Amino acid sequence: MFQLLHKDKSSKARLGRLTTAHGVIDTPVFMPVGTQGTVKALSNSELKDAGAEIILGNAYHLYLRPGLDIIGKAGGLHKFMGWDRPILTDSGGYQVFSLAKLRKLTDNGAEFASHIDGSRHILTPERVIDIQQALGSDIMMTFDECVHYPAAKDYVEQSLRLTTGWARRSKEHLEKSDAESRQLLFGIVQGSTYPDLRKRAVKELLDIGFDGYAIGGVSVGEPRDLLYETAGYTAALLPEDKPRYLMGVGMPQDILEAIALGCDMFDCVVPTRNGRNGQAFTLNGDIQLRNAAYKEDFTAIDDTCGCYTCRTHTRSYIRHLFNTEELLGLRLVSLHNIHFYVKLIELSRKAIADGRFASFKDEFRTKYNKENL
Repeated sequence: MFQLLHKDKSSKARLGRLTTAHGVIDTPVFMPVGTQGTVKALSNSELKDAGAEIILGNAYHLYLRPGLDIIGKAGGLHKFMGWDRPILTDSGGYQVFSLAKLRKLTDNGAEFASHIDGSRHILTPERVIDIQQALGSDIMMTFDECVHYPAAKDYVEQSLRLTTGWARRSKEHLEKSDAESRQLLFGIVQGSTYPDLRKRAVKELLDIGFDGYAIGGVSVGEPRDLLYETAGYTAALLPEDKPRYLMGVGMPQDILEAIALGCDMFDCVVPTRNGRNGQAFTLNGDIQLRNAAYKEDFTAIDDTCGCYTCRTHTRSYIRHLFNTEELLGLRLVSLHNIHFYVKLIELSRKAIADGRFASFKDEFRTKYNKENL
């Protein structure tokens, strides 16, 4: 299911190929976030034109709304949303612990009140697998508890015991399933910023055995240097013949650093969320298109970019759209940002193939940061 194709000579970056039921994914890869069955403000054809190979959905949100009955009657999430390429579904663990009201954790699972209407629900590891099987995603995630930073070590140890137990039950439940199509299941490495707990988590997950491994519990408030340290330490413990998914890390420079550390898969709401607020990403740094400096700027966001936005519209026009609260503005910048992220990953893959990823990363960082001083 995963082939390691090439390792960079100048870093720990690597090229791989992950085969799923709905297509092959080249890694490294960035996954646009379509939490509720849609990447906000963008159509499927726009995502495909931008080069998106896979998108991310969220089991928690889709379970609550529109519900499994409706998605099941539609024939699964792919058909419901009209997307014929791979989908990864997050288990919803993070949302249970960040959005849900009155949550209660036990060895059995999580009892919580919906953030939408207050209705009561119980999610167990087995139920989360059932939900993701009903959605029909290509890659499923185990149910876990994501601990915020900072967290006391004794609490993290207790949480890790819970997460590992849930991971084992998830795998056992999947193996008993009579589902016709083979969905991939990734385990999630937790342990906060404690190296010994990360090491323990990896060992326990490897003993269970998964199709891929995610590095969770990062990008939750820790300093950037600690994020890199934790991600790099964890990635080095994971097997080379399985994909490594760094969850929720999404600033361009952070993704490149993580690729250099040996991570393969990434997701984040940054390109679309920030795009809806007027922030556009370019190889020369990010720009805030709401600013007065662009009032009479009749150039493209990035004249080296080939996306529809940059081929067709100017910074001045897009600024006007934001100032008049026209929806087209947020769509245009979101589209450009997704295109930028996908293109950045493509350039990264080429640099890895050429054995020069370290210099590519450093050149990007210097140029990008120079424009953001």
